[in-house]
Amino acid sequence: MNLLSDILVALVAALHLYFLVLEMFLWDKPAGLRAFGQTLEAARASRVLAANQGLYNGFLAAGLMWGLVADNQPVKVFFLVCVLVAGLFGAATASRKILFVQALPAAIALSLVLFRSTGA
Repeated sequence: MNLLSDILVALVAALHLYFLVLEMFLWDKPAGLRAFGQTLEAARASRVLAANQGLYNGFLAAGLMWGLVADNQPVKVFFLVCVLVAGLFGAATASRKILFVQALPAAIALSLVLFRSTGA
């Protein structure tokens, strides 16, 4: 169970690194336009905001990786809860797709990390 929970935490971290790249570097490129369903004009107008959002996703990824490297359960839990809350907020305010792409993987990983920490 430890290996599975760590694999899922790593997957959530990798997703957030991918979000960082999309939002900071590919926002107004074809890959970013497709991923977020935007026009080039809208992407250019919101590029700075997207880069800021990407930076925050990078911080989430860094926190999750820190938790993995240090094998620190409270750190993993904290950052997974942050990802889950951000995913739920994004799903409620921006796109329901975020519920499945961000919140669901975080919820599954969080469940396994918490299950692991109970010693079950």
